[in-house]
Amino acid sequence: MAVQLLNNTFTFNLQIAKFDVPPEAIYPVFFTGALIYLFAVLCNVTILALIVTQRSLHKPMFYILFSLPLTDLLGITCALPRVLVDIITQTNFVYYPTCVMQGFLLHLYGGSVLFILAAMSFDRYIAICKPLRYNSIMTPFTLCCIMSLVWGLDIALVLVLFALQARMPKCKTFIVNVYCNNSALVLLSCGGDTTVNNIYGLAMTGFMQAISVAIQLFSYIQILITCISHAQSEARIKAVNTCLAQIITFCLFEIVSTFTILSYRFQNIPPNAQKLCGMMIFTILPVVNPIIYGMKTKEIRNAFFVMLKKQKVAFI
Repeated sequence: MAVQLLNNTFTFNLQIAKFDVPPEAIYPVFFTGALIYLFAVLCNVTILALIVTQRSLHKPMFYILFSLPLTDLLGITCALPRVLVDIITQTNFVYYPTCVMQGFLLHLYGGSVLFILAAMSFDRYIAICKPLRYNSIMTPFTLCCIMSLVWGLDIALVLVLFALQARMPKCKTFIVNVYCNNSALVLLSCGGDTTVNNIYGLAMTGFMQAISVAIQLFSYIQILITCISHAQSEARIKAVNTCLAQIITFCLFEIVSTFTILSYRFQNIPPNAQKLCGMMIFTILPVVNPIIYGMKTKEIRNAFFVMLKKQKVAFI
């Protein structure tokens, strides 16, 4: 039996939705998913290692960027391995506390991406629009304040969301998606009033989006104005190259999120397609982000090639 109240006994085993995979496709799907996961882990760990080990990347921009691959590793690790295990074992049960933890971390991932991109855009605004004051503004203390605000605000907002969900008594048995999230956990409740949960969930999502979009719009508009008014073409090229990766990542996140939300609004979309769209939020960015930053950020490219040369010399 799943989470329910029977004779005042609370049990913790939940049934969770799974992909309908034909028997002949189980192993191909599993190995494809495993390769995607391993590729994402390898790429993001490489970015983290470069930022830690290469002195050329010991700058405020990359200290902020450090949080992005960490967040990507959090998102894909919380979502993908458990789904792959369910596919290969043909089981669809999850322990309730594990489900709550997965949901909490996945919501944390979504908010942190928005806030980190906002922090990165602010850093680029200072670097390009106020270059002479950059070092005096982006001090270690300022960096600590920015990153504390990014993670502290994200954690606080998600904690309140899950506290509202936890107060509701549970008596239903089925998680409606292939991963746990707040809305699926709310649906386990015994038919109580979920108005407060719904209002707060929408308000939190709107607040995160509004803060991130406002900061990025302000930063990139100011950067654009600086580029247009600047006489040197090199300054324009530098501005575009340092901002383009963040802009691509933000647009990709918004497109995937919107596509996922719309997929659940149309009843004629197959269930497997809806579940796959839900998984895209936690798999596409962790795979694509390291490639984007590797291609569009000259300092990371150079640091990568320097590391390769050192490894080659070490093996000779």
